[in-house]
Amino acid sequence: MTTSVDRLGRLLNLVPYLQARPGITLAEAAEDHDITERQLRDDLELLWLCGLPGYGPGDLIDMAFIGDGVTVTYDAGIDRPLRLTPDEALALIVALRMLAETPGVAQRDGVHRALAKIEHAAGDLADAPVAVRLPGNADRLEELRGAVERQHALRITYYTATRDETTDRVVDPMRVLVVGRWAYLEAWCRRAQAVRLFRVDRIDASTELDEPARVPVQARPTDTRTGTLFRPTPDLPLVTLRVGRGARWITEQYPCEEVVRGPGEHWTVSLRASDLDWARRMVLGLGAEVSVVSPPELAASVAQEARAALAAYDAPVPTLP
Repeated sequence: MTTSVDRLGRLLNLVPYLQARPGITLAEAAEDHDITERQLRDDLELLWLCGLPGYGPGDLIDMAFIGDGVTVTYDAGIDRPLRLTPDEALALIVALRMLAETPGVAQRDGVHRALAKIEHAAGDLADAPVAVRLPGNADRLEELRGAVERQHALRITYYTATRDETTDRVVDPMRVLVVGRWAYLEAWCRRAQAVRLFRVDRIDASTELDEPARVPVQARPTDTRTGTLFRPTPDLPLVTLRVGRGARWITEQYPCEEVVRGPGEHWTVSLRASDLDWARRMVLGLGAEVSVVSPPELAASVAQEARAALAAYDAPVPTLP
């Protein structure tokens, strides 16, 4: 299957190719590029719409068709080497720096070589104060990468946000990866006896052990192709909320089992929560835009915490002596 990248490369080569062979037949050109005549005609039609900024009739690539032959009559400057604007060069430098920081990237040496060449060509622009770091401690990322490469077990201190607790555990590292905006350590957790993803910025401490990592044969990497890590299952608590206009975004942010629009501006939304503590914090964060329909224990815990917060406003303010 031809990708967009393949087609872009072919389009960029077509103009100088046709310039060097005025009047070449479509059949010959298609054979040289290992495509069909139909594909070649589609490429030429697209080239007609390409050109210099402004994109008026005098700025676009133009061609003449005589019989079965084609000749480029105006190349719109594609015969000249591509020159990046300062903004384009800086954007490319930032992108490459981020790619170089991304855990698990293959051919990292190639990324660094490309970055060095562009920084050299950009001159003083490359010295702009732009530092790129992925979320999470950079030193800790390197430690975790090293443990994965050396296949050593790790002792980590980890903060679990859903339970608001910090635990110590020994894990057998599998890989370091990035999903969305966060870097994760994927490892077999000996405490949970299962594969777990540990967000790097929530690992408060890590120590590489002398013992080798022992990842069981039944351990399977997490499927991250959808770009999200949460997988709702029937055994998780089902939460039903009544949300206003300002909280409808949760239907896009979280996988929902049911969304009922109305009455009025309010929607009724049902979704699975990893646990009710997480659901309580989410509801409290949304404030007056949301109310709990079920389960009753969630509604009670939200009401209790809301009353405690209101009571704090009535407490006397201590005065300085």
